Amino acid sequence: MIAKRQIHRLICLGIFTSISAAAFSQQPQWDKGQTFTEAPDPVASDGKSWLPVKPGLHTSFVSIDKRFAKSEAPGITTEKAVHLKGWKGERLSAQLLLWTTDSIAGVKVLVSEPTASNGKKLGPVAYARFERYIITDTYGPGCGWRKPGDFPASLSPDLLDDLSSFNLEKKKVRPVWITVDIPRTAEKGTYAAKVQVITPKGKKQELDLTLDVIDLTLPEPTAWTFHLDQWQHPSAIARVNKVPVWSDEHFRAMEPQMRMLAKLGQKVITATLNKDPWHVQTLDPYEDMIIWTKEKDGKWSYDYQVFDKWVSFMMGLGIKKMINCYSIVPWNNEIHYKDAATGKFVNVVAKPGTPAFNDMWEPFLKDFVNHLRQKGWLEITNIALDERNKEEMGLAFALIEKASPALSVSYADNQKTYQRYPDSRDVSTAVQHPIDSKDLADRTARGLNTTFYVYCGNNFPNQFTFSDPGESAYMGWYATAAGYNGVLRWAFNSWVENPLVDSRFRTWPAGDTYIVYPQARSSIRYERLLEGIQDYEKVRALKKLLEQKQDKTQLNALNAAIAKLNNNKRHDGWNDDLNAAKKLLNDISASLKN
Repeated sequence: MIAKRQIHRLICLGIFTSISAAAFSQQPQWDKGQTFTEAPDPVASDGKSWLPVKPGLHTSFVSIDKRFAKSEAPGITTEKAVHLKGWKGERLSAQLLLWTTDSIAGVKVLVSEPTASNGKKLGPVAYARFERYIITDTYGPGCGWRKPGDFPASLSPDLLDDLSSFNLEKKKVRPVWITVDIPRTAEKGTYAAKVQVITPKGKKQELDLTLDVIDLTLPEPTAWTFHLDQWQHPSAIARVNKVPVWSDEHFRAMEPQMRMLAKLGQKVITATLNKDPWHVQTLDPYEDMIIWTKEKDGKWSYDYQVFDKWVSFMMGLGIKKMINCYSIVPWNNEIHYKDAATGKFVNVVAKPGTPAFNDMWEPFLKDFVNHLRQKGWLEITNIALDERNKEEMGLAFALIEKASPALSVSYADNQKTYQRYPDSRDVSTAVQHPIDSKDLADRTARGLNTTFYVYCGNNFPNQFTFSDPGESAYMGWYATAAGYNGVLRWAFNSWVENPLVDSRFRTWPAGDTYIVYPQARSSIRYERLLEGIQDYEKVRALKKLLEQKQDKTQLNALNAAIAKLNNNKRHDGWNDDLNAAKKLLNDISASLKN
């Protein structure tokens, strides 16, 4: 288990300036400037990299594809300008680096309203967030039990903190993430903004941000076709926020986190049918959403109150394409029910194919179908399975077909189950076990959903806290190139013991269990995943426009750039190919005459 660290609170020294609030924007603070103390850097520095660094605060734009070590001077060529290009409705990112030989308290980073040459302003759509360093480790063997001391530890900038100011440390680096949300109402054109770095006593530094708005519009996330399935973990939010699970306080705490998920275009609600389907693989057990009760007369009853409240809550945020219910085959084949005679829960091992399995699951499935039909949810609900063996899955499918043929299934596996059950509504296979392109095309043509998933068993592309930032964006492009409808990943918010400080976990590479942080803090991984999903939608829309215009030259060029990204293994030049495809996508978009 991870050694527990006390998370201290401190108040950053905020120095107010005379700059108008209307001229410069900041992301709203999550808790009035309160934050936490980062862990000491486990990588020792001899300080030699700082010897040539002149006194004072240094600033430069840097690539969003690189993470910078906290305790080493960057040794880069200074860039005081950055140029961004995007569609209306698109979120864009840039990265600013701060480093200093001296401690500087109360540093602010402000971004002015992007303004066109005619004076037209986009509004306060650009803002800066300080990146926070999190303890990470290395991939090693991937899946399997691990102790922190068995893998080299380091600090990785990942968490984006919504602070009004920050105290810079002596001989340390502090990255800053710049976000620009282009309004869907923006006019086509070029806009200029200033990024100001302000210290209480030093001279104000200004850097230039130029934004080109392309005359095409990205739809709202609810209209995106990319099938994102990031599993949710409600009980982790209850634990971190110290509120009773399924209480009103719990749902209030979940709303900002799940709203972030909705903004990614999430399509699936993760629900549970019985006892923790993953047998407490996570720090927090999954709490029951449906209570099974065996009445005194031997009949069964089912309490769907929490299930209904959870599903309605998520639908209210715009996540309503599918409800995937785990699992008819839990990892230890154990389920439980409440005995009405004693008021206690009884644990039962019910392996597929056994009398206990059939006797317990058949009445539930029949009742569940009736309940879903009454709620109007039957057509979007799947009985979900996760990496079970061929025999167990076959027996489970047989019972579902017998007891509740109106229910469809969703599963993640690497045994080509989709070939034995070709009509399965929702199928995901590991990225390193791709589905044949003909099978992918056939499933898509029949309106069936097919995704790939990333997990501890593959080191590229992935979203560990040590992964290259571009890998998160690459996943959207790989889906495009390979013909998938989207991507599945566990988990969105299955937090470790101290997620703000240490992302390591007992069984998987660091960061495997979450991509966002408590109190709805974003991350580099979240922002880059959003980028890749946006690109997926842009490619889809642009191809349709090029086909309508019969522009085979540009369509062929775009397809050729995309084809280079149909590679699920780490290889030389992957990030260059990604950026080349992104540039071509925007260049072609900007060239179109509407």
